[in-house]
Amino acid sequence: MVLHKKNIPFQKELFLSISGFFILFVAITMSLQYYQEKNIRYNNLYRLMQEYNYHVANLLDKHQGNDLPNNNSLTANSFSNYPYRLTIIDIDTGKVLLDNGTSQAISQSHIDRPEIKSAINSKKNSYSIRYSETLKDTYFYVAYRHENYVIRTSIPYDETVSDILHVDPLFRYILIIIAGMFVVVLFVYCHLLGRSILNLEELAEKAKLNLPLDNTIYDDTSTLGRITQNLRENYDEIRKAREELTLQEEKLLAHIQLSREGIAIFTHDRKMIVSNNLFIQYTNHITDRTLDDNLEEVFTEPALQEIIEYVTAPDNTIENSNPTEIKQIDISKNGLHFIVRGIRFHDHSFEISIFDNTEREREDLVQKQLTQNIAHELKTPVSSIRGYLETILDTPGISADKQQQFLERSYAQSRRLSDLLNDISILNRLDETSEVYDSQNTDLYSIIKEAISDSATSLDNKSMRINTLGIQPDMPLKGNISLLYSIFRNLIDNSIAYAGYNTEITINCYHTDNQHYYISFADNGVGVEEAHLNRLFERFYRVDKGRSRKLGGTGLGLAIVKNAVLFHGGEIMAKNAQGGGLDILFTLRKN
Repeated sequence: MVLHKKNIPFQKELFLSISGFFILFVAITMSLQYYQEKNIRYNNLYRLMQEYNYHVANLLDKHQGNDLPNNNSLTANSFSNYPYRLTIIDIDTGKVLLDNGTSQAISQSHIDRPEIKSAINSKKNSYSIRYSETLKDTYFYVAYRHENYVIRTSIPYDETVSDILHVDPLFRYILIIIAGMFVVVLFVYCHLLGRSILNLEELAEKAKLNLPLDNTIYDDTSTLGRITQNLRENYDEIRKAREELTLQEEKLLAHIQLSREGIAIFTHDRKMIVSNNLFIQYTNHITDRTLDDNLEEVFTEPALQEIIEYVTAPDNTIENSNPTEIKQIDISKNGLHFIVRGIRFHDHSFEISIFDNTEREREDLVQKQLTQNIAHELKTPVSSIRGYLETILDTPGISADKQQQFLERSYAQSRRLSDLLNDISILNRLDETSEVYDSQNTDLYSIIKEAISDSATSLDNKSMRINTLGIQPDMPLKGNISLLYSIFRNLIDNSIAYAGYNTEITINCYHTDNQHYYISFADNGVGVEEAHLNRLFERFYRVDKGRSRKLGGTGLGLAIVKNAVLFHGGEIMAKNAQGGGLDILFTLRKN
């Protein structure tokens, strides 16, 4: 069983400990004083009676006979007027040779009396207070050895003697009064000190929890109170500075997340402090593998070694080192052109940023070709429909079977035209405003499973299968269900159209954080030449135009995917998978 110590207030603990020690000190002092005064009084009476014993011894020395002088001669020259009882005992026999306290002869040996033993052994202070068997009363005895005799003087232990030996209690009363006054003063002092300590403790607790302080100004003018007030003022200033710093940090983090560059900041020992989703996207595009939670693996990427060596090099290895100096390199990979910068800070932490420099060029090119592509894509089905109908109208004798064939082809081209116009409408609405599409709480897992289920027949026709990694129930996000569905359905349809027979599709949620899901959509098909990778998401762009039209695509599927990803606060890019095939990397914001 564990015993928990009760939380005793500091002032109470201090008061009890100091007062306890002081009371113990007073008690010891009183005991020592009582013991000392009692000894003094006993010793004074002892010396007085011992003087009488010496007087008797002198009388014995003056007596020349073999027998003791009679009782009258010994008491005739009494040393004091006080009625002493005189007893002389023979050491050899213990016989009482003389006792003026009784007229009868005493036959009982006195050798075993305590005071007699002490005198025989020549011990100091040979006295005792005891009951007399002879006289049946209590006496104060003092014994003295003289040659072969023990001279013993005694007086009745009556009220007079008791008063003489009684210790005066005045000193004890004075000590008790002083102790009481001290305890009262100590209590008041501990109470005031405890209030100061409580204020200081309250400050410490709120500082520990980073809580705001009230505006109470304490009237405690003690040194500890002034210290507490100064600490309160300092804490308020520190807390305001911390709140301002937190606000600035939030602004910086928001800026990093919304930046059009991939940014990551690392400690001097290569531990990541913060990064945005673009950094993860761009590094996964540059590297030949998919980085997941362990972003420190970026330091093993050969394409980034020049930057990494710069930002992690010791100061003395760089001439004219400046903490704000920037190192920049260019990397072209998978059809994209990146500018990678490394920045060293004064505390040896560093930043790596990646900027996709192909985006502006691609946007300019897309804008220039957009009108031409739309006209071209619309012209093809319209021309086909017009040609079939003109043939039917200009050939009166055309057979019913041929006429039916031309009508079916015209209908197929009209459906293709309708799909094309619908896709263009979707893209236009995404370009013009995002308010057209509502957002609601949904589950990404359910949307992916629905897209896979709806594509089952087409997958079976091509003997294809889909694997999912990291896709599990309860993947909440806020978005438009229709657009989210179109992302995965268009990607699946694109792989079905171009990956080839007996291929596999892998949908992998390889990383997640508080803001984004990081998803890889890959197949092990024929892949795409690197020159086409940076244009896959352009509207109407086709890698193989003849084959694409034969398969019936509108050329807008991947463009819709890109815009739907952007609508959900993500980024998308494509690269060739390391083992072959196409790997499309994109992110989706959770809310």
